Amino acid sequence: MSQINLGIIGGGQLGSLLSIAAKKLDVHTIIYSDDIVAPAQNFCNEFIYGKYDDKKKFFEFVKKVDLITYEFENIPYETLNDMNKIKPVLPKPSVNRLIQHRLVEKDFINKLNIKTTKYAPVKKKSDLKSLEDFLPGILKTSTMGYDGKGQYPINKIEDIENLNIDFSKDYIIEKLVKLKKEISIIIVRYGMKSYEIYEPIENLHQDQILKHSKIPAEISNRILNQSKDWATRIAEELKYIGTLCVEFFIDNNDNLYVNEIAPRVHNSGHLTINAYNVSQFESHIRAVCSLKKVPLKKVSNAEMINLIGDQIIPYRKDIKLNKNQFFYDYLKKEIKNKRKMGHLTTLK
Repeated sequence: MSQINLGIIGGGQLGSLLSIAAKKLDVHTIIYSDDIVAPAQNFCNEFIYGKYDDKKKFFEFVKKVDLITYEFENIPYETLNDMNKIKPVLPKPSVNRLIQHRLVEKDFINKLNIKTTKYAPVKKKSDLKSLEDFLPGILKTSTMGYDGKGQYPINKIEDIENLNIDFSKDYIIEKLVKLKKEISIIIVRYGMKSYEIYEPIENLHQDQILKHSKIPAEISNRILNQSKDWATRIAEELKYIGTLCVEFFIDNNDNLYVNEIAPRVHNSGHLTINAYNVSQFESHIRAVCSLKKVPLKKVSNAEMINLIGDQIIPYRKDIKLNKNQFFYDYLKKEIKNKRKMGHLTTLK
């Protein structure tokens, strides 16, 4: 088989871990990133720096690759669609366009008869005054935003007057779920009704950033089966190729809700690197490159802790690890508050 040249858009930790997995499969990776110090250049075969709206630079990148994937979803749809006319982009650009808009995404999920929390579009501040039924809730930008960016909690109607928000953007308000816990499902779709699904992962967030993930999740068999079924229905309806993450809420009455879909490998799935025979990253490379599907087998229970900001420092100073612990440094040069710098996985 001839060498596969895989283009990856985005040079953060997900691009880095995809590149590491690709090397194991002898797939050549070329990263395109708008960050000149992107850490993925430490792990890929070739690195190209350029802005995401620089079409000339993008097409230089396209010429070098056989197919393209991406590590984050906020890439302009037009750019991905233009690339897809020349080389395959997987997941396909139409998936990205749908996921980029929270209102469109939730409408899509509900049409599949899958439950989300109550939500409504918000175009101006005065719209909020008629939405008391959605409080307490979270006002979110309809597009962009991650790790809590572009999100504004509103507990009561009086809080609206204190909002200092740019309403030139569209927003969505989502009613808060009386949260018992959060889980995620990582599913890999290779083709029609051809899947591999990792077991549900239980997640804990701090300051709206993922802090801790573990398997097995402490959930009922009903929730386990329902979450897998809903993730499968979403992947099939999207005709998705690659690794997809569906994030869920479970409320105090043990009702399941889809929170959002991530059309890519996901932070909560980092523990699959050590806990499974095939990681979410290797599975993604296999799916998009049309390589052999390897059935998943869990090696161990596990937990993963994100190292955020200066939490990375002790680990960079050769902290002693146990044999069942695995430290990953994303090699980001600048330590910033709320920035994911690495992670630690412990097998149980």
